Formats: sequence, structure tokens, C-alpha cells
Amino acid sequence: MHGLIFEKDPNLLVGIETCDDAGIYRLTDQIALIQTLDFFTPIVNDPYDFGRIAAANSFSDVYAMGGKPLTAMNIVCFPIKDMDKAILRSVIEGGLEIIHKAKAIMIGGHSVEDPELKYGLSVTGTVHPQKFLTNAGARPGDLLILTKPLGTGILATALKANKLDEKVIIEITELMAALNKDAAEVMVDVGVHACTDITGFGLLGHSLEMAKASKVGLRIYTEKVPVIPAAITFASMGMVPAGSFANQKFCSHHLDIDPSIDPIILDIISDAQTSGGLLISVSEKQASFLIQKLQERKTPSAHIIGEVLKEPMGAIQVR
Repeated sequence: MHGLIFEKDPNLLVGIETCDDAGIYRLTDQIALIQTLDFFTPIVNDPYDFGRIAAANSFSDVYAMGGKPLTAMNIVCFPIKDMDKAILRSVIEGGLEIIHKAKAIMIGGHSVEDPELKYGLSVTGTVHPQKFLTNAGARPGDLLILTKPLGTGILATALKANKLDEKVIIEITELMAALNKDAAEVMVDVGVHACTDITGFGLLGHSLEMAKASKVGLRIYTEKVPVIPAAITFASMGMVPAGSFANQKFCSHHLDIDPSIDPIILDIISDAQTSGGLLISVSEKQASFLIQKLQERKTPSAHIIGEVLKEPMGAIQVR
């Protein structure tokens, strides 16, 4: 984005400056729009499940901002000459299931012919212009909570190699297809300081974005980070996607890593997630209450995984 000129507007409350999850534009003193889009190639074999996962992933940015999704539009790339239309229908049906669960409305979309299948959503939501969340509000003394376990990137790599059994495939599919809706509603009700969702840059990358945007340091305790057990097994076998190493390299100059940390654990906390959980920064006073409420609302993996430090600013300590 270096060198590009962007329009400035007093009603643009969140733009691209802090690498946040979505844009926010104020319409009135009571209503602001949240806008986001996301799409990608299949990461599971079943087209219906692919549609579910892609849709849940697209909604996640609105939830991370503390907003309520209203409408969705399909983004479709499809090899119409080489693939049965029934596959596309199944993908769209899977997406619609999640759109309905999010209590949003499908209002259309756009499709293009492409050699490779891709699917996702453009989502519009709303939030109060003084009550939205960003990745820039973390405060020293806060605790960090992660709402979903890590490891889907590693396991998706194992799936492509036909190494996963049906039980693990079902587990990761349901995990990725699960909306962050309940977690978002709970954190808004309890009151938190900052939030981001964990997707392609992994826990390390998105934590670094939060640290830089908030001008704080973060400390992550690896033994407290929830991980899908099978991910450790396959990471130990070397089935780590290239994105994990790219994430580690990108973050490397801002990391303070305890020498005793197992390199496999570093691979996991760097693992690119699809439709991952929310990383929430909340006051120490409210953290236990938030965990309790999250677990009551179908978020059993929610754990306190670290803390926010005054300094060093823009850095991550891995312990």
C-alpha cells in the first residue's frame, strides 16, 4: 500500500491504517457501517462444508469489531467448463446455512469464470459509532483470551495429503464452520478493550498487529494456548504449511522467544487459521467473568493465554 493515496473522511472511523479486520463508516450518531469481504479456495473436500467454512470466515471480521451482520453478497469464481454446476449449488447452499445462522440476509453477489474454484462473502454490518472494537485498544494489565483452538492450517495440509481420519475431518470442519457470533455477543455484553480474529497471519501475526496498533507489548504463554491435539501430531511429522514459516519470518524481528520453547509449538502459534477464533484483550478484573460467559455460550475452548504489557511496545514475548 506504500505510495498509494487514500481519501480522508471524518466519518471513516476505521480504515486501513491499523491493519484492522474491517472498515467502519459512520452514517449517523447512532449507526456506523462495518464492511468486509473474504474468499478463498477449498480447504476441505466436501463442497457444502467448504461453503459453510468460507461463509463463517467472512462473518468473523464483523464479529471481531463488535458488530451485527446485516447483509451478505456471494463472491464466486468457478470453472464452469470443467466442474459440475451441482458443486457450485452445494457450495452456495452451505454458505446460505451459515448466513441464516448469522441472522443476515443474502442480497446477491457476483460470479466469474475461473480455472480454480473460489468462494466467500462480502458482508455488511452495523455497530454504534462509539462502541465498536478494534485491534488498537489493548491496555497494559489486560489479559488475552483466545476463543478457538489452533491447528486448522496444519490439519488442512494433512487433509490434502489424505492423512486425516474421518473423526478429525469432522472436528476441524465443525470448528471452522462455527460462527464467532456467540463469542462476539458475550464480549460486547461484558465489555472488552480490543479484539481481532485469528486467520491467515496466525496467532503470532495477529497478536503483533494488536501490539503495534495498541502501542503495547504482549506476552503469550504457550502452555495455555488451546490447540487441536491432532495438530501437534502432524506438525511433528513436518506437515506444516509454508504460511506458518512466512508468518514466523514476518514476526521474527519483534519476538522475544524463550529458548526452551519447542519449535513445533512455534509452528502451531504461527499456523495460518481459517475461520479461527477471536483474540480478546480484557481487563484482569473482567477476564474470569468473560471466560465463564463464553463457556456458557458454546465457546468451551476459551482460555486466558497471555497478558498485555506496557513495553516493549510492538513486540511479542513467547513464554
